[in-house]
Amino acid sequence: MKLRTLLRHFREGAKNVVRNGWMSFASMSSIVISLFILGVFLLLTMNVNSLADQIESRVEIRVFLQLDVDQAKQDELENKIRKLPEMKNVVFVSKEEGLELLRKNLGEENSDLLEGYDEESNPLPDSFTVEVLDPQSIAYAAEKIEALNKEDNTQPIMSVRYGQGTVETLFKITNAIRNIGLVIVLGLGVTAMFLISNTIKMTIVARRREIGIMKLVGATNSFIRWPFFIEGALIGICGSVLTTVILLSGYAKLVQASQMELGLMMIKLVSFEDAGWKVALLLIGLGTLLGIWGSTLSVRKYLKV
Repeated sequence: MKLRTLLRHFREGAKNVVRNGWMSFASMSSIVISLFILGVFLLLTMNVNSLADQIESRVEIRVFLQLDVDQAKQDELENKIRKLPEMKNVVFVSKEEGLELLRKNLGEENSDLLEGYDEESNPLPDSFTVEVLDPQSIAYAAEKIEALNKEDNTQPIMSVRYGQGTVETLFKITNAIRNIGLVIVLGLGVTAMFLISNTIKMTIVARRREIGIMKLVGATNSFIRWPFFIEGALIGICGSVLTTVILLSGYAKLVQASQMELGLMMIKLVSFEDAGWKVALLLIGLGTLLGIWGSTLSVRKYLKV
């Protein structure tokens, strides 16, 4: 195709958008509303998944040692745990540190429960706090640590705990939330596709007589199709860009406003930098493709004259 012809198609496509103002406005409005709803649920799903990841990342294994374990056995056990492929980090917690941590967790209201306990009368054992690479595999990792204890005749480990039962329930809930979010986003995506494409089809159907006349006077299918193709793309781009600007402007303010409130609870929304480009790419790409798709399908029908 010659450059002059291509530029002509772009001019005609742009003119058609302006010339058919109300129909173009209706198509863009359909795109904005549909993609805005989809974008809201997409951001919501991203943040719910992020929250689930944050909760799962706090799941740890506590390995409590026997009271009479010497330093050599302790170091040997720590090295064995570190070498397990599932492990991310292993931190030794002395019984003194454990007592301080327990006091902090109980708070001032219940501090009297530990009154009278000092370094000499401390009943807590030394322990390891273990983080795993994949929180979902924490039960398997705990079993492997317990297996290390059985391999050693002295059995330096007193117990291995990770919140068995509660953790499995937590993972079921987070997995269910992820799956529900995915289903909702996919459902809204399909709905948006049909709504937007059908609205754009209406703009083309309203001009079927124009297409028929052009066909009868000898215009080729390609010559007729290209301006409509570009018109659909322009409508899709304009509608999706407007949606993206509105949605991400609101999300940026929400992230900024929530930093203080949710930050105190150690909960963070997905940052604007991480979410913004993904949402923008998806919405603009989807809007453009749907604009092209809707116009292409409609014009094809009326080219058969």
